[in-house]
Amino acid sequence: MFTGIIEKIGKVCQIIDEGSNRNFQFSSALSQELKVDQSLAHNGVCLTVTAIDADKYWVTAVDETLKRTNLGALKVGDEVNLERAMHYNGRLDGHIVQGHVDTIGHCTRVDEKDGSWEFYFEYEPNPQHLLVDKGSICINGVSLTVVNPTLNAFNVAIIPYTYEHTTFKHLKAGMTVNLEFDVLGKYIARYAMLYSGKL
Repeated sequence: MFTGIIEKIGKVCQIIDEGSNRNFQFSSALSQELKVDQSLAHNGVCLTVTAIDADKYWVTAVDETLKRTNLGALKVGDEVNLERAMHYNGRLDGHIVQGHVDTIGHCTRVDEKDGSWEFYFEYEPNPQHLLVDKGSICINGVSLTVVNPTLNAFNVAIIPYTYEHTTFKHLKAGMTVNLEFDVLGKYIARYAMLYSGKL
C-alpha cells in the first residue's frame, strides 16, 4: 500500500530481458535503505526488490506489467518516481494507492501558469474508471487532485515542489503515464454496475 507521495527519483542503469520478464537495475538515494523482498513503487507500479548492490538495486517486471504500464518503454538513463510502502502508523499524506496501474494515459497538453503547471490527459473510457472533480488520481505514482473530469479526460495542477522533485519536469505532450484510479471510486463504480445488471 502506498500514498502517492514520492520519496526519490530512480535512474535506469541496466535492462536485462530474461524470457518474457524484464530485469531493471536502478540507482537511487533510497538504495541503501532498501531490503530484498521489499515493495517499491516505480512510476506507481509496485515491484519487489530482488537484489541490492551499494547505491543500486534490481527489480523484475513480468510481461503483463510491461504491457499494461509505461515501464516497458523505459530506456537506460530514464528516471522514475519512487515510493516505499507506507507505514501503518504513519500519516496518509496523499491517498490510498495500491501500486496496481489501471490503464495508460496520454499527456495531451502542458500549460505553464506563471509558477505552476497544468497537465492535460486522455485515456480509453471505461465505466469502472470513475473520476470526480476534486477527487484523487495517481499519475506515475504521484497522488494528485482531479480537475474538469470527462468520460476520458481530465487535468491536474502541479506546484513547483512537485514539478522539481518528480518526473513531471520531463513530461511532455504525447508521452504516456501510468494511471491508477481511486480504489474507493472503483468499488462504487463496480457496485453500481453489478446492481444495474451491467456485469
